[in-house]
Amino acid sequence: MGLSRQYLRYVPAALFGLLGSAGGNAAMVALGGERGRGVAVAACEHVFVWDLRKGEKVLILKGLKQEARYLCPSPDGLHLAVGYEDGSIRIFNLLSGEANVTFNGHKAAVTAMQYDQLGGRLVSGSKDTDVIVWDVINESGLYRLKGHKDAVTQVLFLKEKNLLVTSGKDTLVKWWDLDTQHCFKTLVGHRTEVWGMALISEEKRLITGTADSELRVWDISYIQEEVKDPDEPESKKSKGSSPVAEKNTEEDETLELDEGPEERLLKCSKVGSIMREGRDRVVTLATDRTGKILACHGTDSVLEVFSILSQEEVQKKLEKKMKKAKKKAKKKSEEEEPEGDVELSLQEEIQRVTNIKASAKIKSFDMILSPKGELKVVLLLQNNIIESYLLNLSAQVPQAVRASKISIGGHRSDVRTLAFSSDNIAILSASAESVKIWNRSTLQCIRTMDCEYALCSFFVPGDRQVIVGTKTGKLQLYDLASGSLMETLNAHDGAVWSIALSPDQRGFVTGGADKCVKFWEFELVKDESSVQKRLSMKQVRVLQLDEDVLCVRYSPNQKLLAVSLLDCTVKIFYTDTLKFFLSLYGHKLPVLCMDISYDGALIATGSADRNVKIWGLDFGDCHRSLFAHDDSVMYLQFVAKSHLFFTAGKDGKIKQWDADKFEHIQTLEGHHQEVWCLALSPNGDYVVSASHDKSLRLWERTREPLVLEEEREMQREAEYEESVAKEDQPVVAGETQGETGLAGKKTIETIKAAERIMEAVELYREEMAKLKEHKAICKAAGKEVPYPVNPILRAYGNITPSEYVLEVFKKVRSSELEESLLVLPFSYVPDLLRLFNEYIRLGAEVELLCRALLFLLKIHFGQITSNQMLVTVIENLKKTTISRVSEARDVLGFNMAGLQHLKREIEAKDEVMFFADATDRFEEKKRKRKKKEKMILAVV
Repeated sequence: MGLSRQYLRYVPAALFGLLGSAGGNAAMVALGGERGRGVAVAACEHVFVWDLRKGEKVLILKGLKQEARYLCPSPDGLHLAVGYEDGSIRIFNLLSGEANVTFNGHKAAVTAMQYDQLGGRLVSGSKDTDVIVWDVINESGLYRLKGHKDAVTQVLFLKEKNLLVTSGKDTLVKWWDLDTQHCFKTLVGHRTEVWGMALISEEKRLITGTADSELRVWDISYIQEEVKDPDEPESKKSKGSSPVAEKNTEEDETLELDEGPEERLLKCSKVGSIMREGRDRVVTLATDRTGKILACHGTDSVLEVFSILSQEEVQKKLEKKMKKAKKKAKKKSEEEEPEGDVELSLQEEIQRVTNIKASAKIKSFDMILSPKGELKVVLLLQNNIIESYLLNLSAQVPQAVRASKISIGGHRSDVRTLAFSSDNIAILSASAESVKIWNRSTLQCIRTMDCEYALCSFFVPGDRQVIVGTKTGKLQLYDLASGSLMETLNAHDGAVWSIALSPDQRGFVTGGADKCVKFWEFELVKDESSVQKRLSMKQVRVLQLDEDVLCVRYSPNQKLLAVSLLDCTVKIFYTDTLKFFLSLYGHKLPVLCMDISYDGALIATGSADRNVKIWGLDFGDCHRSLFAHDDSVMYLQFVAKSHLFFTAGKDGKIKQWDADKFEHIQTLEGHHQEVWCLALSPNGDYVVSASHDKSLRLWERTREPLVLEEEREMQREAEYEESVAKEDQPVVAGETQGETGLAGKKTIETIKAAERIMEAVELYREEMAKLKEHKAICKAAGKEVPYPVNPILRAYGNITPSEYVLEVFKKVRSSELEESLLVLPFSYVPDLLRLFNEYIRLGAEVELLCRALLFLLKIHFGQITSNQMLVTVIENLKKTTISRVSEARDVLGFNMAGLQHLKREIEAKDEVMFFADATDRFEEKKRKRKKKEKMILAVV
């Protein structure tokens, strides 16, 4: 097959202009060993780590296609777990920036995650209502907990007990016992969604935030503790708050299900509420790592900070109150002790510190409390800004001071227009508040200039000035060297929708909502104040039309002018006489964008009816109509010196087309929301696009040829892979749907892993049959005949077929093992059991094989037990497995004991060193003092 026409592939080169996506959250991470210096934020599919002090991006954790939704740093600060839109979770190493572990279990976006205290387990909640507990060290899923009826909003591990608390949009807060993996308690006291939740006061209290301005506080008392130690008195705090709780349960609608026998783990009763100042729902509610500070914010720009008193501080306050009460009693000369009514109110235990007012709506925050008592808060804002504040808590009136602000690298609002300079180096982007100039190679923002709401723009020939057309009908001329606004002209009475530079570069044309097309020429004018002339523009002609003008374009020879109107037609006029030449009609909705090819032969129009039409410019005949996007076509531009063109759509895709063959060449996928505009560099090597997700993306033309058939094939494969993940999950025979389930889910990877295992077992069967034949041949011939080795086994270094099966098993990802075995047909299981027996006897990969073996026994229990052939195999497995597992356990036990011994040795050594150092220092001081005394005596 000869290449009919060679197209070159465009690939993503960079993502810039975005500081942090409002859909994700901010998480503080350590930088260079300094805690709270870095902040990680989701940026579309990537995660950016910013240095708050320098305001620089220090690390990019590269994602695949899906948007990052939730970030959770590990307790040791070395890893960051990132949950994505499609439900997958990846764990990145913050030193190398690589993702080592991937978990696939959720079917929808991850909404909450938390590590346990040691960082060995990770719990995740999702929009699919499931909660999954993952084993981070073994890189596998432990179990799935089902019970919520709507998206999970928060998940919290308890430090002391093996319990988990989850809250959801279904108004429920559920308590799970992780030893037995079931929900033993459900708080049904909330009338609206529970948006946030935090544990405070050494996990004796739970605070929940809902859709109103109350933060509800619940007392938790662990029943087992009380049984263990009956002499221990209940803390004054809970004693004091019990009558309040009794009152509340009567009045408040927060009645709770008493679950009879299940009350044996803990009791949870409402104590009262703390009022927030915000009137709307809680968006984020969290404590810092020490649990001393609680903060929350709603859908506005205020973060409310509360301080939580520790046990000792509560005790001191109570004593003070008691003293005051006694004094009062003495004054009133009443003898009775007033101890009964002395108690702290909730507002005294959880005190409001201050409010931090950010410069825009807050989307997420994280905070860290330094040992000196200074609170550092980092805020991710709605309008693409990251701010950090310092709060000195020891001050009399704590005031928040803004420490840093990262804002220069992005626009506050959506970019509506883009342009390339003639040398392909500078990129202009303009939004509702500013024009920015970027260097294409470094992606640094070189200039930022304030403007009005920009709609269209271009670089003036010479690339020293830019002109921007605005929504109010003005033309703004900026000088790039000084970064200043040189001139503002009132061009149209409505928005300037389109601007086009004339091919002779002496002027330009604008089209506006006032139904006019205006022609402008550049001129040099002299101001009274300055000696030098400066660039300006003057209006030369006006073309009055019957409808609003949406887009204007010159033909390359400047003979024709195409004007797209609100009546869904495109009118073409002669430039010199402004006489009407052609009308292109056929679109059902207005044409939003168009472009004329370099030779003036074709005009392509993109419309809000989702179609692109290609017309001949000689007779105005429609060559072809293409269904281009799933939503309005927002921008269209031809590649220089070719009949290829790009379109951008509101469906978030950018597509390349061939206007001669009417073929769709390739789709550039990356943006997660509507694409507003794009710009091609004059040499056609780069495409830059801007989207509603606030990101700007640069795409680069490679030298790699693109074959359409292969492209279609890859598209079909991708569609198949997507459909596999949407199929029903495999079911285990005899299992009923309960509260728990398997953590993983069926994906294309698990199916491929199962296929690899099946192929390996088949190869093993064939090789064993061949070996038998070979032995028979050798016996018949009476001598050793050369044995043909399988090429696959030779590639692995002449290993035996059974070793090859083990190799394949070792290569299956730990997180996908169970799901792969679940789709494996039973006919392969007997062979696997025999092989497992052989491996375990040799002591190879005992842990992995036992995990696989127990899972196979669990899912194929009925068939295995009813199969007479497998009785002996199971018997043998029983013996070998028990002995090998106990051996492995002994080795681990011995190693643990050895490590603990070493730890004790090191601690003892450190103590000795500490005392020795202290003695040396004391001696040194003594010597110095004696020396000083001698010197003084000598002087005297």
